[in-house]
Amino acid sequence: MFKKILIANRGEIACRVARSARRLGVRTVAVHSEADAQAQHVLACDEAVHIGGAAARDSYLQWLRIIEAALASGAQAVHPGYGFLSENEAFARACAEAGLVFIGPPPEAIAAMGSKSAAKALMERAGVPLVPGYHGDDNDPDFLQAQAERIGFPVLIKASAGGGGRGMRRVDHAADFAAALASCQREAQASFGNAQVLVERYVLRPRHIEIQVFGDTQGHCVHLFERDCSVQRRHQKVLEEAPAPGLGARRRAEMGAAAVAAAQAVGYVGAGTVEFIAEEVDDGDLRFYFMEMNTRLQVEHPVTEAITGHDLVEWQLRVASGEALPATQADLRLRGHAIEARICAENPDAGFLPATGRLAVLRWPEHVAFVRNATQDSSRPPAPVRVDTGVSEGDEISPHYDSMIAKLIVWGEDRAQALARLDAALRDTHIVGPATNVAFLRRVVNCRAFGTADLDTALIERERAVLLDQPGLPLMLAAAGVAAHILAEEQAPGQAGNRSAQDPWARRDGWRLHGSARRRLDLQVGTTHHLATLERSHDGALQLTLDGSGATLGTRPLGAHRHEILLDGQRQVLSVHANGERMAVFGEHGSLELQEFDPVAHASEAAGSEGRLSAPMPGRIIGFLAQPGQRVQAGQALAVMEAMKMEHTLTAPRDGVVAELMFAAGDQVSEGAELLSLVGE
Repeated sequence: MFKKILIANRGEIACRVARSARRLGVRTVAVHSEADAQAQHVLACDEAVHIGGAAARDSYLQWLRIIEAALASGAQAVHPGYGFLSENEAFARACAEAGLVFIGPPPEAIAAMGSKSAAKALMERAGVPLVPGYHGDDNDPDFLQAQAERIGFPVLIKASAGGGGRGMRRVDHAADFAAALASCQREAQASFGNAQVLVERYVLRPRHIEIQVFGDTQGHCVHLFERDCSVQRRHQKVLEEAPAPGLGARRRAEMGAAAVAAAQAVGYVGAGTVEFIAEEVDDGDLRFYFMEMNTRLQVEHPVTEAITGHDLVEWQLRVASGEALPATQADLRLRGHAIEARICAENPDAGFLPATGRLAVLRWPEHVAFVRNATQDSSRPPAPVRVDTGVSEGDEISPHYDSMIAKLIVWGEDRAQALARLDAALRDTHIVGPATNVAFLRRVVNCRAFGTADLDTALIERERAVLLDQPGLPLMLAAAGVAAHILAEEQAPGQAGNRSAQDPWARRDGWRLHGSARRRLDLQVGTTHHLATLERSHDGALQLTLDGSGATLGTRPLGAHRHEILLDGQRQVLSVHANGERMAVFGEHGSLELQEFDPVAHASEAAGSEGRLSAPMPGRIIGFLAQPGQRVQAGQALAVMEAMKMEHTLTAPRDGVVAELMFAAGDQVSEGAELLSLVGE
């Protein structure tokens, strides 16, 4: 076993690798950018080396600096994690040339599977079924357009060197192909340094099922069963589970055998994933097609650890140090069901636009397992709830990297128990600061389609009305917000200074000598407004009316953030966290963020923003889709910017004429920067 390794990554995966290494007695070296000097993965390792600026291209993609850091620190091996350099053939070769062990597959295997086109050609020769399409090297736009028309729309354009949903576009009509191809190639070049793409028939209602494979240097190769990763947004996974619901033993064995054959065809060593697209055929069975092989550990590997009882990072370290696989295929058994939810800083109701900002509150479910990983003793059940994260309360979500905050993993004896545990764990996950997808994830977990395993990669879109429509304002959650708001006012010091709490002139509880006191509150939730009236009678009784519905209100603080709320005798305990002028409320049946609406401030803000198109976050301008003097309509695409490793299209806020462009393609912009101005027609 190694004595010291360098982890060439950041965030939750670097923390995850460091935990297994520490358990095995292996010392770790972190690398970090300027922005990550105080990051959790730096604190999780025994040593740390600064390697460059905040942008990934200036730090985590600078492999010569990483190798220098490994050599200077005395590390014997480099663990690349996933993303960044994990599937970079040149980096793997450079590590070997420097005398460092690359904890991953041989460079030849990375090269063979690193190009989707080459991998599909290899699989075709091996007899593995492929989705009909064009997988060659000719990327002339006119030629690819012709190939798409031959295949038939809809088609999928995919970056040949891609992964993680980047460099991928679905195209439904021939007229949209050229623009989608150009966007896909730009994103592929920016993310992977390779603009090469392939074109395939888009499989309607596809399921994304992948097989975890593992090989060693003695020629052994096994699979550790499958994961279903069908629930996706923007071609990126949202929920992953193992085993795949509804997959029969015969088909599981066939897919596992095909995955092992694919790995053996390239002399694979270490952890890898063979991904398949599957579609249901007339008899209810699944037909599967090879999609790609990821030559690294996957983000969703914890669900495989949960159902097999094996620590895959430990396997990586043992195999890379020359040991044989810790188990044979006959040793591996499935136990229970596991689901992983990717918790991200993003706004699902705004097209999953990534968010940035400080994590003012970050609270996980009680009794969650942060340190305990899956063990080699597969007879022991895993932790019911596990969190893999690389941030803590008070940290910033940076625009320089992806938006994932954490992975929440649950395990149950069966899928029903796992679903119940996931819903409860998401309910008890409280994050305040940047927008997150936690409430959205709860809606997915509780929707009929996911609950009944009616899965495909378009689940989110076809269930849009349930998952993405703005929810109403539940009276109970509003009551908790109002109660916390009023309580904060009552506890504030009086205008007269440090008067005694018994001084009636210093009280701010609305008490009147005669009659009742009524207060009107205009509550803003997202972009909607709700009229609330709170009436306090002479004896202190409260009546809350919200949007015309009324109820008697009773409140009792149970701690710094917990409140007992009684509405017409119905009791709930809710958590309320203040974040500036906003109140974030978390309860059994949902969560929301509200604030008292200030019409003066809103009018001023609206006047200042009218006719402007502003950057929703820091990023780089890819290009403008309209020029000065051009008439545009509300919702028309006006600009494309790159932020948090993805392209984002920005649309016109209203009808008008473009008056001026404030930036040029390639410029870096800050959040809120005005990109162009519109004037009336």
